[in-house]
Amino acid sequence: MQMTVLDWGVFFGYFTLLSAVGWWVNRRRAGNSADYFLAGNNMPVWVVAVSVLATSQSAATFLGGPDLGFRGNLSYLATNIGALIATFIVIKFLLPRYYQLKVTTVYELLQQRFGASAKEHAGKMYLFGRVFASGARLYMAAIAVAMLLFNNIAPQSVLAAIILLALVGLACTVAGGIRSVIYTDALQCAVYVLAALLVLGYLYHSLGLNVTQLQQALSAPPAGDSKLLLFDWRFDVSSAGVFNMYSALTGFILLNIAAFGLDQDMTQRVLTCKDNKAGARALLSSALMVIPTMLVFILIGFLLYIFYQRPDLYQPTQGFADSFAGEKVTVFMYYVLNELPSGLRGLVVVGVIAAALSTITSGLNSMSSVLVADMYKPWRLARHAQTDEQHFVRAGQFGMLLTAVVLSLMAILCFYWQQYSDMPLLAFALSVMVFSYSGLLGVFFTALFSKRGNRYSVTAALISGFCVTLLLQPYILQQLSPSLAALDLGFTWQLCLGTLIATLVCLAGNPATASKE
Repeated sequence: MQMTVLDWGVFFGYFTLLSAVGWWVNRRRAGNSADYFLAGNNMPVWVVAVSVLATSQSAATFLGGPDLGFRGNLSYLATNIGALIATFIVIKFLLPRYYQLKVTTVYELLQQRFGASAKEHAGKMYLFGRVFASGARLYMAAIAVAMLLFNNIAPQSVLAAIILLALVGLACTVAGGIRSVIYTDALQCAVYVLAALLVLGYLYHSLGLNVTQLQQALSAPPAGDSKLLLFDWRFDVSSAGVFNMYSALTGFILLNIAAFGLDQDMTQRVLTCKDNKAGARALLSSALMVIPTMLVFILIGFLLYIFYQRPDLYQPTQGFADSFAGEKVTVFMYYVLNELPSGLRGLVVVGVIAAALSTITSGLNSMSSVLVADMYKPWRLARHAQTDEQHFVRAGQFGMLLTAVVLSLMAILCFYWQQYSDMPLLAFALSVMVFSYSGLLGVFFTALFSKRGNRYSVTAALISGFCVTLLLQPYILQQLSPSLAALDLGFTWQLCLGTLIATLVCLAGNPATASKE
């Protein structure tokens, strides 16, 4: 594959549009830290909803979503039942508290309940997980961008892609803060959804089959169950069964409570709305929009299955090979590299970049908000009580610059680690937020539904939830004992177990004698 003039035209046209939106949004400068991190609580509901949707997606979703359809069925969509239940729980129990306390970060709720150290330790757990998780996603996006832009994955190409993504993400958001993040996220979401819809249409046209033929082919494949299976009620706690209904109604509820209500990355957007009711509408709208968005990517995977795996229905010019220069690629990436025409290929390139940027920009601002609001601001005010608000705006901008550098370094580490080591750093980095969620869920459940716990049990719960989930990973079990490596517990069940233990540990603490230290 080589980028053509038309592809480059689409590429530069996208960046021109992105620059125009960035300029328009950044005309209004943040006057204080609340404006910089919460946009003055005056963001429109629909923009916030699209921004939350964009944040929940990533380049890994854009490229890997079709793989779910190619190799599996519709059962992943059914897990959104758990997401909707989690959304109502967050709307009922968490959002009202956040708005009542007028928090900048979600971890300020813990300060009122357990003291300042609880807030700080929860923030550190979030930062630790987010550096690894967002850095790994930046690495994966950079690999894809290097393949698409430079037609290779040489170190200099991947490093150039990492720097490009980090610089563009920083340029789009550093001046205007969360307001810039939300509006540019809305643009990124529109771009990558448009790219996916056009690819879906082109693929459907290429196959030359009508809807009835496609339905018959998917409902009765030569081997295996129907690919149109939506509700999978087979009980399976292994990694192969994470999308069954038992998992959807347990682990996926916990996962989405953490993502929507405890992860500053997504919750910060909801807190930019005018009030609790507006935030609730934005969050619920976003949860509903995920369903048709993911359906588009899964349908692409279904059509790619017919394209590559059903020679009785379609004969491709070449078969599917799951690697590019030795690097594993998804079926969608392989299709883009080998089959898409000029112009549409360029749109997919910007779709990958848009999906990546929506993840990067959200991480930059949310991590900066935790650094400044939860750590730097209390320290600064304790020493200089008269510090003006513009100082904290500048601190937020510096925090975004710092996090951009750290995420880039993490992405570079992932690249070289994958090249020269058999240790699964990338697997750890991609799942590390799930490890962090176990402890955070245990602490927040204790704070919301009991009167027990103190700052010491909060710290112990955060650590125990992380460690329990980490110890259940196959690569850790293999190191402990080869016989334990056969234990295959799906990540949703790992989260359930980790959350249970973290909650019990936090509950074991005697109630704090004071709400503040």
